[in-house]
Amino acid sequence: MSGGIRQLDLDAIRAELAGTHGADFWRRIQEFVDEPGFQELLRRTFPSQTGRWLEGDRRTFLRLMAGSLAVAGLGACTRQPEEAIVPYASRPEALIPGVPRFFATALPRPTGALGVLVESHMNRPTKIEGNPEHPASLGATDALAQAEILTMYDPDRASPVLRLGQIASWDDLTAALEAMLDRVSHDGGRGLRILSGHLDSPTAIAQRSRLLERLPEAVWHDWEPIDDANVLEGVQAAFGEPLQPVHEFAAARCFLALDGDFLMDDGLAVRNARGFAAARQVEVGADFRPRSYVAEASVGPSGSIADHRVGARPSELEGVLRAVGKALGLAVTAPTLRPRLARFAAAAASDLEAAGERALVTVGRHCHPRLHQLAAAIHQRLGAIGTTVTFVPPIDPRERARARGITALVGALNAGQVDALIVLGGNPVYDAPSDLDFRAAYLKAQLRVHLGLYVDETSQLSTWHVALAHALESWSDTRALDGTASIVQPLIAPLYAGRTTHELLATLMGRHGVGAYDLVRETWRALRPELDDGAFEVFWKTSLHDGVIAGSAFQPVGVRPARLDLGAPPPFANGLEVALRADPNVFDGRYANNAWLQETPRPLTRLVWDNAALISPSTAAALGVESGDVCTLEHEGRSLEAPVWLTPGHPDDVVTLHLGYGHWAFGSVANGVGFDAYRLRTTANLWNLAGVTLRRTEQRYALVTVQEQLSMEGRRPVRTAPLAVFAHEPDNVFPIHGHHDYGDASMYPDYEYPGYSWGMVIDLNSCTGCNACMVACQSENNVPVVGKAEVALGREMHWLRIDRYYEEPVRGEELLVHHQPLLCMHCERAPCEVVCPVAATVHGDEGLNEMVYNRCVGTRYCSNNCPYKVRRFNFYRYADFENETKKLGANPDVTIRSRGVMEKCTYCVQRINHARIEAKLEEREIRDGDVVTACQQVCPTRAITFGDINDPNSAVSRLKARPNDYGLLEELGTKPRTTYLAKLLNPNPELEPGR
Repeated sequence: MSGGIRQLDLDAIRAELAGTHGADFWRRIQEFVDEPGFQELLRRTFPSQTGRWLEGDRRTFLRLMAGSLAVAGLGACTRQPEEAIVPYASRPEALIPGVPRFFATALPRPTGALGVLVESHMNRPTKIEGNPEHPASLGATDALAQAEILTMYDPDRASPVLRLGQIASWDDLTAALEAMLDRVSHDGGRGLRILSGHLDSPTAIAQRSRLLERLPEAVWHDWEPIDDANVLEGVQAAFGEPLQPVHEFAAARCFLALDGDFLMDDGLAVRNARGFAAARQVEVGADFRPRSYVAEASVGPSGSIADHRVGARPSELEGVLRAVGKALGLAVTAPTLRPRLARFAAAAASDLEAAGERALVTVGRHCHPRLHQLAAAIHQRLGAIGTTVTFVPPIDPRERARARGITALVGALNAGQVDALIVLGGNPVYDAPSDLDFRAAYLKAQLRVHLGLYVDETSQLSTWHVALAHALESWSDTRALDGTASIVQPLIAPLYAGRTTHELLATLMGRHGVGAYDLVRETWRALRPELDDGAFEVFWKTSLHDGVIAGSAFQPVGVRPARLDLGAPPPFANGLEVALRADPNVFDGRYANNAWLQETPRPLTRLVWDNAALISPSTAAALGVESGDVCTLEHEGRSLEAPVWLTPGHPDDVVTLHLGYGHWAFGSVANGVGFDAYRLRTTANLWNLAGVTLRRTEQRYALVTVQEQLSMEGRRPVRTAPLAVFAHEPDNVFPIHGHHDYGDASMYPDYEYPGYSWGMVIDLNSCTGCNACMVACQSENNVPVVGKAEVALGREMHWLRIDRYYEEPVRGEELLVHHQPLLCMHCERAPCEVVCPVAATVHGDEGLNEMVYNRCVGTRYCSNNCPYKVRRFNFYRYADFENETKKLGANPDVTIRSRGVMEKCTYCVQRINHARIEAKLEEREIRDGDVVTACQQVCPTRAITFGDINDPNSAVSRLKARPNDYGLLEELGTKPRTTYLAKLLNPNPELEPGR
């Protein structure tokens, strides 16, 4: 669905808003004003040209479809590693066909590892879940972790060893490295440089120390395009040492976030989301819930779930936090803020002071170190250290300076001081600051070796490229942000003969042929000298089984009184500002070749297969641009062309650019998708740019969003209620919002359910719109991707979507945002069942609306009759049935559908059947909690609850009995089995209109 509709009269819109009363929900501006172009867009929701093929050639289409199923090497390569790995569940070691096993491991990340459980079918990893014993996951994951399965099987991954683009061998590379070491070792390693990202592996850190001891003149440089360097620098300024804050959201009673998406863009985001949701839970009759405040320079999930959100320019954020600190009694100078920001800061400070030691302030990693210093001082002033925040040592004790590290390397390259450069992971040719011109400098090294998953932009300029083994194929170790260590164990032998960082470093130290398994065991044997051999084996197997190393988390560090030498506040920037941010789907670009993530809608904008320059409607009107207009952004002699996208709620005079797109040599999925925002990034301006100019070109670009394809037709799917009403008059929640009793009349008899009766409740108070459930559903149920052109026609195949609604700003100046997951409702009186001429969609004896694929002939009557529009039709055969290697990552418990059938949510019926079999073997009934759907299991906030509604004591039955539980479009009489808990609003009276 391309672009926007031109020439919006914003003054007329504001006048109409001023004359309205009560809440109103809308998806985009054109819908709110009933723009004729938007109505035409709705008429094209079901296009007549359904037989039209994708734009482009057939080869492009088939290559894209390959991303819908995991693809890997030869089927004969699906074997476990030669070393012993330990399953998480206590099952027999013998392989039982049809019975999956779970193995605990961890996924390394630049901001701290995430502990996971990986499901294995016949030695094939097929699904990732959270490890409930790991403090960073607590049994949940995020969208990025779910998509790692597809990354592992990606056919575009690099294979073995390349020399100048030609196939070579590991022995050839070893010989080249030995020759290089002979040249430099006589001079202590002078001329050897190594560039790596953030090291979170104790084994890799130990290897680095030993290598630099052996070659003292060699230099190790660090570069991570997205890291926590500002955080460590700010805390060091406050307490005298670089420490990592660890937040305890569950203990907080008031939250303030400054431009930090703590629910997604954080090393402990999954844990943060769990604690945030737990703190906000409200029991019937309770009149208290922690109030949350978010000031942000872009729009994100954390702001969308806040009680009060305000848009601020990047240059205004420090002023907001200074005003809060000053109101709390700190000796800081605060600038004069705009009235909106001043009122917000005063209200936040009042609530923080009332919360005292249970107050919590978070600051985004991209904010200036002064903000992190000030946040630390606020925590100390309120007595919150030890309650809502603790400080621990950083994962890597070596001082890191991301820009200075790569700046020094480029200087050495340009000075001819580098004989050999080893790049361990990363892609600096693509993501290094543009002012360094790393590409030209890199070519000045005589020997260039790159270790990476893909033959990417850096690989193409390297003398040697070595395939990096994926984390699910590797032996390693890693730490979470709080220091918790895990052994990374492989689920499968390396599919592309990849090597680990440990093996390459061992080769540099003359230990050719030593495997990563032995290297990791050596590290932990040295770290546990008190254990004898027998005790160490118990420790090793226990650590593998649990996925965590007991007692490895860092102990909190006591801090001294904070220093507050902030000086005068910096001036506000003039003109347009740009906020450079990590993309929620592809992060810094490392996930850009993952088709699941490319087709997953971005939170709030709901864009797919692209990034865009996000701007507010007011700024767009002032600049004379509309959604889809290609504009040129210029800053300090650098320029970038990008399409703009109007985003309600976005701060005025700010442009948000997401990093990670615009690859030119990465993979068939990533190449040419979006625009490369790294081109504007410099060492002095890694995150925020001031004084940017934007001018419209004559070009248009088709941006595709999934949020505009359906209309609410005047209905209000999202329901909200004031907390005060819910606390004191819970039965009056819905009459306030137009709820009516539509009776129980029906032409059809009711069903009887003598056994189980399955149902679901989704809590709108907890849903943050993070999309983890969408990718989990895709992985669990073999849901294919269809590509940008098909999505533009409304043919996306996701069984679960998250609708985003804006609410008319009746209670303040800032827009409210609501998220609503939508899947098959499994209606008790399903409109789809009565119209199917071949009985392909039928009502099961446990209440499920079931699909019989073999009966479906593709009439699509059921889809036309579904008021929720949650059914998907295979217009083309998106799955590949010919190539056996493309089936390795598919869930064998779920049918892979061909062309011409309807698809939809099944309530993960395969999981229900697994629980049924287990209960039968144990001669018992299915217990509450035995069945956990994929979307429920992945959800960081536990927003989804599933179970037997025939059991009055089940968790789902208790939630359905709450007075704020409601069914979507219940006036139609469909009696959906999936219901929602209305969202409770807890505004500060001081920020109400008229105050």
